[in-house]
Amino acid sequence: MRPRTDWFDRWAVYAPDAPALTDAESARDFTYAACARIINRCARVLRDEYGIAQGDRIAVLSTNEIEYIFLFFAAQKIGAVLVPMNFRLTARELAQNIRDCAPSLFVHQQQFDTIAADAVAAAVAAGPVAAVSSSIAATPDAFDGAPRRVAFDGAGSLTVQMYNEALSCEPVAQDADFDTPVMVLYTSGTTGVPKGAIITHGMMFWNSVNTTMRLNIVQQDVTLTFAPFFHTGGWNVLTTPFLHRGAHVILLKRFDPAQVLQLCDRAGVTVLFGVPTMMARLHDSEGFATASLRSVRYAIVGGEPMPVDLIRAWQEKGVPIRQGYGLTEFGPNVFSLNEDDAIRKIGSIGFPNFYVDTRIVDDTGKDLPPGAVGELLLRGPVCTPGYWNNPEATAATIRDGWLHTGDLVRRDDEGYHYVVDRKKDMFISGAENVYPAEIEHCLRQHAAVQAVAVIGVPDAKWGEVGTAFIVRRPDATAEVEDILEFCRVNLAKYKIPKYVVFLDELPVSDSGKILKKQLRAMYDGR
Repeated sequence: MRPRTDWFDRWAVYAPDAPALTDAESARDFTYAACARIINRCARVLRDEYGIAQGDRIAVLSTNEIEYIFLFFAAQKIGAVLVPMNFRLTARELAQNIRDCAPSLFVHQQQFDTIAADAVAAAVAAGPVAAVSSSIAATPDAFDGAPRRVAFDGAGSLTVQMYNEALSCEPVAQDADFDTPVMVLYTSGTTGVPKGAIITHGMMFWNSVNTTMRLNIVQQDVTLTFAPFFHTGGWNVLTTPFLHRGAHVILLKRFDPAQVLQLCDRAGVTVLFGVPTMMARLHDSEGFATASLRSVRYAIVGGEPMPVDLIRAWQEKGVPIRQGYGLTEFGPNVFSLNEDDAIRKIGSIGFPNFYVDTRIVDDTGKDLPPGAVGELLLRGPVCTPGYWNNPEATAATIRDGWLHTGDLVRRDDEGYHYVVDRKKDMFISGAENVYPAEIEHCLRQHAAVQAVAVIGVPDAKWGEVGTAFIVRRPDATAEVEDILEFCRVNLAKYKIPKYVVFLDELPVSDSGKILKKQLRAMYDGR
């Protein structure tokens, strides 16, 4: 099926002067007609000047910029695959992703020039990587050399070319179907190795339909996007559904409570998105008492249940709370709880979105009745076809057409769903998913570490932070600061454990499995 994900071209006809994108920092405004011209010009530059063809990957290392959105939609037109890179990662971590996706083009801001160069050098130094045979629509290329690096900003950059009115901006016909990959988003895998979840045109289309229907999005709606574009939330929680609907997106480079509250009133924001820690910071900020928030119809909250007192505080302000659930590999907008049930069904993620099928099963795959806890399985047109260059992980996650989330869920007698536990040992720190296995994998490289286990523990500021329990090798003298310094060099800041505890041995079961439940009890009883 041929998709229509070149939405700017359509809205440039239907509502050419309607506001599409605003940069909150520079106050630059772009109508749908202006966006369409720039996107088509950029598509021609990518195709004609950089030789980007269908299936080629374009890696991007950048903060949230309007031009990032232009680049994304331009890449779609020529069938290229955007690979957003996390600017919080170290060069070592970026090199892993580069070697996996084998980009033809690496676009990065000037502020990231050094780390981009170091990452590419590290990727090349590690040697070629053979492509893995896959049944997924796009077959990965082997990594066998450095991608071409292009400046995103500054003189002679890709951004300058986007705005060059001497270049043609005639519409470029979109060359893609629903199964064509449009993006690869890397998630830190539970195995300690990042996995690239493939996002297709069809996924983006149906996620937008699901979101629009469940959240009643209309063309007059206005939202803020401050989640980074290396997250699915930055693109697909509200940005792409709003652009599909012809609504207005205001882009922020980062989450700033004072700025968010000011923009809600000044720009007439109608739908607000955040995680509980963000909603708490907004509530606790000085501007909350004086902000009217009169235009905000409701706030969408995901990541974890929001405390009842906080929900009530927002409702007293006139802003209902809608809680939800999603994941990069499916949607990501999967469940939504109507705002009328925010208190009565506190902790619930509500009902699945319109085009989503669900099951709750036991370890044998048998469907469970209401009240029983089991694994959540998902099926629908918003399911990823798999992980880039990783057929093993794909086969383990998607079986018989159902995506196995690894999340334990129950359903009550009224059909409302509740997440009982998160994927394996993952924890959320300041809205970032943190996977202990990845940190453990890194720490095992330290010469002093014989064994290690990482768990998430409560934290007043970040919600949860990491605690690393380490058994040192005989005669090793490494101290806490030595371990933390090693982490600072090799891990993104949000992954670095806040606490390091040295033990003589880790608690294990008869089969040799580390008993993290005992480690949590040890932390609680400290």
